[in-house]
Amino acid sequence: MFYVYILKCIGNDHKISLYTGYTNDLRRRFSEHSSGRGARFTRGKMLELVFYQMFTTQRAAMQREIEIKRFSRQKKWALIENHAINQRLA
Repeated sequence: MFYVYILKCIGNDHKISLYTGYTNDLRRRFSEHSSGRGARFTRGKMLELVFYQMFTTQRAAMQREIEIKRFSRQKKWALIENHAINQRLA
């Protein structure tokens, strides 16, 4: 399985940013980000996994990652909120 994920990143200045990525091991990748071995963008920030989506192929995950990265900030937050609502209903 492959995963596309969004991390909510909170910096020392309390600003919130979103990081989108893909991986074949979500737990490992989150651990890498949390320990400072992930993307430079996430280093030194408090992180929260706020969205993930599973795919059977790497290609599909990569395509979805690119699609989400092109979203506006507002559209990313809407995706996250919709995902949270669906998780609560499941």
